Amino acid sequence: MALDYRERIPNNVDLGDNRALQRALEHWQPRFLDWWKEMGPAAFAGADVYLRTATAVDERGWASYGMVKMPEYRWGIFLADPVPDRRIGFGDAYGEPVWQQVPGEHRSALRRLIATQGDTEPASVEQQRLLGDTCPSLYDLRNLFQVNVEEGRHLWAMVYLLHGYFGRDGREEAEALLERHSGDSDKPRILGTFNEPITDWLSFFMFTYFTDRDGRFQLKSLAESAFDPLSRTCRFMLTEEAFHMFVGTSGITRVVKRTLEVMKASGSDDPAAVRNAGATDLPTLQRYINFWFSSSLDLFGAEISSNAANYFASSLKGRPDEARFAEHMAIGQSLRVEVPDAKGGVAAEDVPMRSAMNEVTRVAYVRDCDVGVQRWNRLVTEAGYDFRFRLPSTRFHRGIGVWAGVRTDPEGCPIAEEEWRLRQRDWLPSAEDRGFVASLMQRVTEPGKMAGWIAPPEIGINNTPLDYEYVRLN
Repeated sequence: MALDYRERIPNNVDLGDNRALQRALEHWQPRFLDWWKEMGPAAFAGADVYLRTATAVDERGWASYGMVKMPEYRWGIFLADPVPDRRIGFGDAYGEPVWQQVPGEHRSALRRLIATQGDTEPASVEQQRLLGDTCPSLYDLRNLFQVNVEEGRHLWAMVYLLHGYFGRDGREEAEALLERHSGDSDKPRILGTFNEPITDWLSFFMFTYFTDRDGRFQLKSLAESAFDPLSRTCRFMLTEEAFHMFVGTSGITRVVKRTLEVMKASGSDDPAAVRNAGATDLPTLQRYINFWFSSSLDLFGAEISSNAANYFASSLKGRPDEARFAEHMAIGQSLRVEVPDAKGGVAAEDVPMRSAMNEVTRVAYVRDCDVGVQRWNRLVTEAGYDFRFRLPSTRFHRGIGVWAGVRTDPEGCPIAEEEWRLRQRDWLPSAEDRGFVASLMQRVTEPGKMAGWIAPPEIGINNTPLDYEYVRLN
């Protein structure tokens, strides 16, 4: 399948002049389109969607808006502009020139990092593929599709690196990215959170707030890499990841606003009364926060990790915003990490800093997540209610790391298995909660109208009016 590489696939990597890469992509691109048709947004192939397409890395080219049918979206390949005389910013190779090719001794580790990041991109599209059937508005439907096509473009970005720098091994990894599927019992996605079903829009907003925020921190860590093509790729991807987090932040904010409106109108903050009025009660929102936050925490990996130490030492994956740290070798430093003790309590252990790199990033992530939580709390306070949202302890409901399988309450206090069994429905979404949220998911597609469980946004996309027909359904 011949492609016009300058028009059909916008890029700044001289794709049209690279014959070997052309041949690889000519083989992979039809399979990608088959995957999109099978696993992408269901039943919307013929819809015209008001999408932003990246055609260059500058301000004008990055945000080109127009009506596009999603199968015809121009998934481009872009690297951020090179930094002149860029030097390695951390690890054992600190201060040396960055690499333009993959050093042989780091080939396997780099391929693993890129493949794992690449695996998350199509996974989220698969998780969200049926949400269009229950969209709360055309505005939200359009935002869902924007997230989907950009995740598809991020997949292209990782595939470009695999094809362009890793030969046959890279081509095989690229094929495998389309063979694994979210939730598949035989070939699941690599990371557990990306196998969780997302069947309602509340989960989608939580995912884009918490899980895409993890994605931002992972991309920032990889943007520090000594392998310059990976660094430049991730730097450009970060410009798009910000929108995904906006969808989550604004989506949850609108749900909270609508819930508060219903509480005020009904004169009651009783969860049953709120539900009867067709809104999501605040305790249910807290349980969803508990689930998606704790699930996303696992994506950073174990608190004490030899892999993290090796990635940092080898200058493959750094700390987000490495320049803000005073020392970039992390030698002779330690981080105090909470661990379970032998008596069923909590102890502290001093861990060599390189082995604690996952925890360094997780701590920064938690602080960032809390910004939105405090914003939602201000809304509740201004409405005159005492309820407060909280992030659960990082020890709560963990599946990876030193706290994996250790039962704690949301404050992080270890508890017995029996207490967990009796109280987990107070802390995590129950089948009843999920059933209720599912009952709210009624599709609204009249321009300017919103489902009753969510408030309208403050402004339209690209300064368009809120009654703009963002998706033209055929």
